[in-house]
Amino acid sequence: MIWQRVLTASVILLAATIAVGADEAKPESSNPYAQWKNGPPKDASFFPIAVWLQEPRDAPRYKKAGINLYVGLEPTEPDLAELKKYGMPAICDQNVVGLAHKDDPIIVGWMHGDEPDNAQDLPGGNGYGPPILPAKIVAEYEALRKADPSRPVLLNLGQGVAWDGYNGRGVRTNHPEDYAEYIKGCDIASFDIYPVVHNNPQVKGKLDFVAHGVERLVKWTGGRKIAWNCIECTRIESRTKATPKQVKAEVWMSLVHGSQGIVYFCHEFKPENDHALLDDPQMLAAVTALNQQVHELAPALNSPTVKDALKVESSNKDVPVATMVKKQGGATYVFAVAMKPGAAEATFTLDALPAGAQVEVLGEGRKIEPAEGKFQDHFGDWDVHLYRIR
Repeated sequence: MIWQRVLTASVILLAATIAVGADEAKPESSNPYAQWKNGPPKDASFFPIAVWLQEPRDAPRYKKAGINLYVGLEPTEPDLAELKKYGMPAICDQNVVGLAHKDDPIIVGWMHGDEPDNAQDLPGGNGYGPPILPAKIVAEYEALRKADPSRPVLLNLGQGVAWDGYNGRGVRTNHPEDYAEYIKGCDIASFDIYPVVHNNPQVKGKLDFVAHGVERLVKWTGGRKIAWNCIECTRIESRTKATPKQVKAEVWMSLVHGSQGIVYFCHEFKPENDHALLDDPQMLAAVTALNQQVHELAPALNSPTVKDALKVESSNKDVPVATMVKKQGGATYVFAVAMKPGAAEATFTLDALPAGAQVEVLGEGRKIEPAEGKFQDHFGDWDVHLYRIR
């Protein structure tokens, strides 16, 4: 798994060349949406945090929670009117209504049908056939782009992105090679896997499957396309659900491994509730605080990842710590997350860390004094620590 590679050599894939505290020009944002005239916002302060297939009437409540994008609608005229009323942009189906609003800035992207990589329903309820072929997805992508090249096309894939053994792919189970072909048919590649509520013991409770899927998407695209992923925050069909701490860990695992957008899955099916997140005060408060944190750090997250100057060692080989390093606005940021439950002391070694540098732990009201180019911190179950170094 990815976390084994993260610490086996004690070298973090996403790291930084650190020159802390020096006067410097603000680095150019790597926000990837500038290539589309009518795509998502292009400024460095925008980071997409979306909800999947939600009613437009709930947009004000989601905006209050830090959501800035709707994904998954097959739009109707009333849908788009309501989204426009509340200023909630959408990535939606390119149906007749969508195309009729091609000049409407409320639409910022188009999307394929969901999870074409999974086995597909046969007509008449007669079981399942094979997945949709990648070649068909690529052909549909070309048609979507021909109809409107001014917006990106999103493709959301299933849990086979992260788990080769997912039998929901039918005859294509254990065929991860399909995915490099699927993502030729999109501009934004996304996927979903929900470890906490999962019913298979190979996946259940193993949050690092989320990060593994993101890492694979980034690898399969060669870093040339945008990677997003979906996050659990309800029971879905399970008797249990992720805790707020686990949701935070999944989000930061995703970001640390290269995700450039988060999509919350807010549904529950037993009983049916398509906006279960809004009806869960504890989770909603936690997700709101988490989204606020991500928005505040958007300029750093959208800046280039700096490489090859950070090492991390864990005192517990069973609790690896993954990191990403950014440099923005005269500060260096180290984003770190424990990839397994358990306790560990992590030692971070930074190149060119001068005497007198301060390590601020964001959102925790504490600072760490580095020594000899290193600093240490404690990690418990699924802990996330975000550091700003000046």
